[in-house]
Amino acid sequence: MLLDKTVSNLASKLFSGQIVWRNVVLLLILHVVSLQAFYFVLTITKWRTLIFGFTFGALTGQGITAGAHRLWAHRCYKAKLPLRIFLCFLQTVTLQNPLYEWVRDHRVHHKYTDTNADPHNATRGFFFSHMGWLLVRKHPDVITQGKKLDLSDLENDSVVMFQKKYYKIIAPVLSLIVPALIPWYFFEEDLYISWVTTCVLRYVITLHSTWAVNSVAHIWGNKPYDKNIKPTENIAVSIVAYGEGWHNYHHVFPWDYKAAELGNYRTNLSTAFIDLMAKIGWAYDLKSVSPEMLRQRKMRTGDWDY
Repeated sequence: MLLDKTVSNLASKLFSGQIVWRNVVLLLILHVVSLQAFYFVLTITKWRTLIFGFTFGALTGQGITAGAHRLWAHRCYKAKLPLRIFLCFLQTVTLQNPLYEWVRDHRVHHKYTDTNADPHNATRGFFFSHMGWLLVRKHPDVITQGKKLDLSDLENDSVVMFQKKYYKIIAPVLSLIVPALIPWYFFEEDLYISWVTTCVLRYVITLHSTWAVNSVAHIWGNKPYDKNIKPTENIAVSIVAYGEGWHNYHHVFPWDYKAAELGNYRTNLSTAFIDLMAKIGWAYDLKSVSPEMLRQRKMRTGDWDY
């Protein structure tokens, strides 16, 4: 046991310094350009372009929350083929890796939360859990444990595997080219302004909204369901991440399609989206926690000091 811990700590030190310079440069460029885009938003961008960019960004976010996270990673509900295709399309536009990789890493995160096997281990600090984990090589434990996961459900999903096969071709086009053409063609927006606002700025905002769940919601907030873990309930993250910030609840009951006990559609847009899909028959078998199970868990491990 002591030897394993020593080896693990040594590996952590060795690999923590292996910077992925390609990612450092790309993220630096993206953030610099997004600052220029923010200036354009405040000054010369047409209002129709802004409405399109905001609406498109909000919609594509469902590809991460309702799709990659609640449908594919946790199997909180089932979806018919049209919804799976739609969510896969939205997730592709977010440019956050193929579903297969996103789900694999997220399942490892839940199984080994805040350990060396967690891709964005919050015990390594805010910056690392927010975006630093993308700037260095993965800890060996992340890779080792990821290979042990059963991903047969993904491998049997034709939508996931189609995306995985063609991701490098279709994702950049859908995320960084097509959105810019719409305001340029329909609203007579300047093409560069359209690109930096609807592509780059939208992408950066989506990234930080997703990253906040890994960082902010693992540091600040209360723990009414399990006081012994780092994930917290954070309303600010829930607003920007469509309901993903009720994180203490989610780590205790990861299979609940709502990812929350309380709150409403205003702080959980993904639940609203899934409920809408259920009403039209595209989503079904929605899983949730019984009031009695919830009460017992809160009494047993909840933090009653908050």
